[in-house]
Amino acid sequence: MADREGVGSEASPFAAALDSQTVELMESSGPRGYDADMKAKGRKRQALADTGGRALVLDLQLADVYYPGGAVPMLRLSRRSFPFITKAFADTSYAGDKSARVSIIVIEIVRKSSDQAGFAVHPSRWVVERFFRCIIRNHRFLKDTEATLASARAFLYAAAVMILISASPDQPNFSDGLCGMPS
Repeated sequence: MADREGVGSEASPFAAALDSQTVELMESSGPRGYDADMKAKGRKRQALADTGGRALVLDLQLADVYYPGGAVPMLRLSRRSFPFITKAFADTSYAGDKSARVSIIVIEIVRKSSDQAGFAVHPSRWVVERFFRCIIRNHRFLKDTEATLASARAFLYAAAVMILISASPDQPNFSDGLCGMPS
């Protein structure tokens, strides 16, 4: 996590943001589920990102895995590599006992204000949304084309690494620093 130290943060994060994104599959792709909330057949990408927007833990599940259940493997995986994370910010989809009792990580549900109408950026959660936006800029990730969950997960981690590498100001193709991908 040298890039975290390079911007003045501790090497290991203490807080993270948790969210998911449902993506449709190509016809020839492998196992899929149905996300009733999004009304889409496909897979669900789960991401845990630090407060700087760096992907920490990524997981892929069938789209019919409900949000709190999808958080369980994410929180367990994060404890191995990032034992100092004590808080994860998530939206109301992750509310419930199932994800709260699986780990010592406290899930703080970020609720929209009562006067909010439509979409609004929530400061503690926008980093994981930005990560999803960044990977979708690479058209390969608009739909999931992989036959297995393992290969789809590997390509997701590869995209996260590409974002980290190209976000470095040392790179000749350095763009806006937001996604790290040239425009």
